[in-house]
Amino acid sequence: MTNAVSSRDPKIANDVKQAIDSETASLREVSLQIHSNPELGYEEVFAHKILTDYIEERGFTVTRHAYDLKTAFVAEYVSPAAKALIADGHGDKVRTVGFISEMDALPFGDAKGHACGHNLIAIVGLASALGTKVALEKNNLVGRIKLFGTPAEETTGGKIDMINKGAFEGLDACMMSHPAPADVVYCTILSVGGMTVEYFGKASHASASPWEGVNALDAMVHAYNGLALVRQQTAPTSRIHCVITNGGAAANIIPDYASGKIMYRATSADDHTKVYDAVMKVVNAAAEATGCTVKITKEMEYQPVPINEHLASRYASYTADLGVKYLPRAVQESLPSGSTDMGNVAHVVPGIHPVFNIVGLNGEIDRSVSNHSFGFVAQAKTEVAHEASLRSAKGLALTGLDVLIEEGFAAAIKDSFEKQIPKGDSTEEAFESNEATV
Repeated sequence: MTNAVSSRDPKIANDVKQAIDSETASLREVSLQIHSNPELGYEEVFAHKILTDYIEERGFTVTRHAYDLKTAFVAEYVSPAAKALIADGHGDKVRTVGFISEMDALPFGDAKGHACGHNLIAIVGLASALGTKVALEKNNLVGRIKLFGTPAEETTGGKIDMINKGAFEGLDACMMSHPAPADVVYCTILSVGGMTVEYFGKASHASASPWEGVNALDAMVHAYNGLALVRQQTAPTSRIHCVITNGGAAANIIPDYASGKIMYRATSADDHTKVYDAVMKVVNAAAEATGCTVKITKEMEYQPVPINEHLASRYASYTADLGVKYLPRAVQESLPSGSTDMGNVAHVVPGIHPVFNIVGLNGEIDRSVSNHSFGFVAQAKTEVAHEASLRSAKGLALTGLDVLIEEGFAAAIKDSFEKQIPKGDSTEEAFESNEATV
């Protein structure tokens, strides 16, 4: 058995790059097939099959329908050198790196589409795992790789269900990257919470006896307006957004039922708690003011993504060598961003979630194509998007390989993580489990 200093070794790095380049046509085919067959969260049956078949054919041991989720999977590879160590009773010396493939699409009215480019995230995960595997094999290196297929990132967060089942335990690091109209390593990715609010009143005739009714729509409108007023006193980095999903059956009936969806975001756990508390006060006050009762169902809580400095700087270095041009860190951190259940993973194990530019390869930010738009659906199947995806995958694979083989690197990552996310962190209350009903 031999060990390399890091993926800076030219032969090791070339093995990773060549392994990914050799699969470019097959990876593009997988990406296009998933793009042409968009599926919503927890319904990614086609994507689940094509991804698991692909990675299994390339030497990974695959568990389909993993963690009691129909469309989740985990694919594992243990190098021969690692197997030998395990057989000799030294399994504690085998490090494990995880990569993630997302696969769900977004709804557009009656249609669906990959408006966040999860077809590309799917193949970035495949390519990262494959590149790392080949380098381990060719150089007789010690390491274990796990590729996770995670459903429903756009809705309630399959990664959260997987965390609760222990999916990410034992990893030294877990990484993924996401398409965007910019190349950014130091993303300010917000937390997000989502809830359904339902108000219950009493129906009556809107003309003959409106005074006998209790208007649930009044409560929902009161909540909507209250949330709009709260926005001015939240931090400029926080967000609150709301839609009314049911406003009553007919104009001549005092509505006895109304409902809405509310989402709230922040850059830190403390601000997340403040925004959540403000939302709850408004929602409950609307019920009290109108005489209605209220049911609040929490549907998702994604944590902000902490950036592991060691992983981020290593990925940035490798991708810069591959031609990615980054803006200064302060500019990267100031760019607007969304939220992801990868934040929850990165509070369990060290992780990163960089984004890569699928509009151009020369570093320019293109604001004409934004995530969650029809334009992004079209861009996510282009040759440029594919090339950018594989470039990012090479950066992840090289970084992941260093987690496995570079002496001291995994320890430094862990130390940084434990300082960022101390055990017994008080943020747990702000991020309660899904499906909590108040």
